Amino acid sequence: MGTTVFGRGAWLLVPGIVSILSSTPVFAETRKLALPQVVELSLQNNGDLKAFREEKGIRDAAKVRAGLLPNPTLELEGGTGALTGSSAENSLSLGVSQEFFLAGKRQKRLAIAEQELEMYRWQLADRERLLREEVKTAFYDAILAQQRISLLDRSIALNRQLLDVTKERLAAGDIPELEMNLVKVELARSEGAKIEVEKALSQNQAKLLTLMGLPPGEDPSIVGTFETEILLQKNLVDLKQLAHEKRPDRNALESEKNRGESDITLARAEGIPDLTAGLAFRRDTTTMEIGGIEGKETGYTIGLKLSMPIPVFDRNQAGVQEARAKRNSTESRLTAAIRSAEREVETAYASFKNAEKVLSLYKSSIIPQLEENLKLTQEAYRLGEVGILTVIQEQKKFFEVNDSYLAALHDRQAALVKLETAVATELTGGVQ
Repeated sequence: MGTTVFGRGAWLLVPGIVSILSSTPVFAETRKLALPQVVELSLQNNGDLKAFREEKGIRDAAKVRAGLLPNPTLELEGGTGALTGSSAENSLSLGVSQEFFLAGKRQKRLAIAEQELEMYRWQLADRERLLREEVKTAFYDAILAQQRISLLDRSIALNRQLLDVTKERLAAGDIPELEMNLVKVELARSEGAKIEVEKALSQNQAKLLTLMGLPPGEDPSIVGTFETEILLQKNLVDLKQLAHEKRPDRNALESEKNRGESDITLARAEGIPDLTAGLAFRRDTTTMEIGGIEGKETGYTIGLKLSMPIPVFDRNQAGVQEARAKRNSTESRLTAAIRSAEREVETAYASFKNAEKVLSLYKSSIIPQLEENLKLTQEAYRLGEVGILTVIQEQKKFFEVNDSYLAALHDRQAALVKLETAVATELTGGVQ
């Protein structure tokens, strides 16, 4: 009987449980973003980059303006003899004049406008290159904070295990209470350090979200690791050649130099005045008196007018001089940019190689030996062969060295990012 009642009660509970489960809100899974997605979103949504892309319309408008001809001029002239006592006499003139560019000025201005567009495209590519560097640097800063949190989690877990051992030994009367208190202090220090690193991680993630241009409500998680092996197949000479060919800032200055040559050509052409041609229709009404009889005579004429300034004093010498000065300035900046790019490549390459050497030391001998030393020390303390200070010091050394190892991984990755930025090329393939 009791079993039957219990069964009926259970069946009565089923609809309620189903109702509760069905009413429970289902939270959307947090979107996870790896480095390629972070870079792509940043290139698409970054506010400063989007604003600079809109400036292409300014260059397009300049190209349209350069191709336009001057508007024709309408000239209307009328005269009357009413004020001079000859009210029957009058004249009317209607004309249209048009200015014509000589020496190919229109084509030269169109060429300069096209070069301005080319400069803009290289400048946009350079901003994208620098944004990639900033995004990748912020991304690996966030990964470093995540790895440090994982390391501190392990530190907290080991300190708690050590605290359990000290409690057991204290209960057995093997150690004084001071040893247990020392372990409690170490545990609190690890937990405090984790809070600080979590704060740094939050700041790094906020910076990434800003660079990606995501709305405030969207908060994806950043996932990734440091690459343990990076094979750099190009030597320093090849990397310098890549920088010479691919750097958009250098190419932008090269385009600016070419525009400077076109500016000089246009300035020389502007020393030749433009021609203005006009066509006019004129009607003149005059009166004459013959034998006391006054008569009117109306005449119609069509005239052609050509006008051009005489280049006696101003042959645009100042314009030519200004264009040459700008071209020379661009050449100097281009030379300086090439030298600066080579130094950037050399510095980033040396930093990468040094980071590789440091990492090889950690991998080959330091990290494996630390793991073994820590296990031996913990076991020795459990057996009462060493004191608590020895264990604490060994654990400190273990986590400090592992933290330095993470920093070395981060430095190597940051050096690679700098090197890729310096040569404007993804060293795993593809142009930035």
